[in-house]
Amino acid sequence: MECSQEMAKIAYEALQEKKSEDVKVIDIQNISVLADYFIIANGTNPNQLEAMKDAVDEALYKAGYKVKQVEGNRSSTWILLDYEDIIVHIFSKEDRLFYDLERVWSDGEEVDVTTW
Repeated sequence: MECSQEMAKIAYEALQEKKSEDVKVIDIQNISVLADYFIIANGTNPNQLEAMKDAVDEALYKAGYKVKQVEGNRSSTWILLDYEDIIVHIFSKEDRLFYDLERVWSDGEEVDVTTW
């Protein structure tokens, strides 16, 4: 399994463990140099968003991957974790609907994670 796909799978599983809502993985490697995958998820409250961030960071750290940059904090409604090969977006439900990254990155291909 290639490195970025492994990272995306680890992040996806960490988000699932924290009961994240509507987790999507979008393959953007053929349309952008920003990253290979965007992982997008939302939670129901600020505490859950923070728990989701911590779960992803811990799971990837244990697998040997270090976050390059984090945007957002405990009071944020959009937290971004940049691991270079993958970028994880954690939203409140309202912000996810407002920013609609799935539409913005619709040229990317949504990944069927069940095939991993």
